Amino acid sequence: MRNNRLLLAAAMSGALAFGAAACGDDEESPSGATATEGQASSDGGGKLSGTIRIDGSSTVFPFAQAAAELFNEESPDVRITVGQSGTGGGFEKFCAGETDISDASRPIDEEEEVPICEEAGISYEEVTVANDGIAVVTNPALEVDCLTVDQLKEIWGPKSKVQSLSDVDPSLPDGELTLFGPGTDSGTFDFFTDQVNGEEGVSREDYEASEDDNQLVTGVAGSKGGMGYFGFSYYEPNQDKLNLVGVGEDESSCTKPSLESIQDGSYKPLSRPIFMYPSAEALQRPEVKAFMTFTLENEQAIAEAANIVPLTEEQLGEAQQKVESLGGGA
Repeated sequence: MRNNRLLLAAAMSGALAFGAAACGDDEESPSGATATEGQASSDGGGKLSGTIRIDGSSTVFPFAQAAAELFNEESPDVRITVGQSGTGGGFEKFCAGETDISDASRPIDEEEEVPICEEAGISYEEVTVANDGIAVVTNPALEVDCLTVDQLKEIWGPKSKVQSLSDVDPSLPDGELTLFGPGTDSGTFDFFTDQVNGEEGVSREDYEASEDDNQLVTGVAGSKGGMGYFGFSYYEPNQDKLNLVGVGEDESSCTKPSLESIQDGSYKPLSRPIFMYPSAEALQRPEVKAFMTFTLENEQAIAEAANIVPLTEEQLGEAQQKVESLGGGA
């Protein structure tokens, strides 16, 4: 499996040069800027064109980017922009009608985000596209094999005064911690705080926050007392400079995230599905419908290329049915 992912990743690097003109981030290509916005589609000979605007979760970003690059090999005239403003930031743009697909590492919020989309007349479907686990990591100088959920809460809780792992347990390494984690617009932040601290959005605030998981990786790897958490897909390509920590309700159930433990659910409680939210209006456009169909048909290869855990067969079947239903059939 690992060798296959490396081969796919290498293939993706080659595809990047071909697809780069059609795929970028928000800073390089504003999601609303296109000459064919909302129009589009087939030139009459079956060739797709137009624009697809995607934004949202940094965890889903590698998956969406890989899907866009592979799709552009078949449909190079479709311009795809892929941004990573965080799950919350992505839904804000989506419900304002600025994007066609919103990437999310948590479900849309029923109390805050759903009403905004409803008021704007944005209909959508929640499509599970892959699975993910949150990796808890330290700098290799901090030799930590396992932390329980209660210990993580001591470290990351809103009233935490923990400055060293030895404050939690004298047997753990001493030395001042430098903490790194997602910002408040991140679905990873929402999920982690809910599962670890018992309430979504509740966390200590004295840590280095970023919506860009690559910055979190750099921070932990570059700080002797570095510790943080982010999507497992960002750990995989950086494992040579990070220490992966097992997590469990107690030490006997301590498990490290892996493709297998995330997909089978044994990595508890930090495993989760991740989503794309296409709007119903966007799915009426041929290029958007074709992109979502392509993404699910090639989901396993895309997930492996992005170092994200693929769907189970049952999850994949449900996702394909949703896209067909919302998109009005093939």
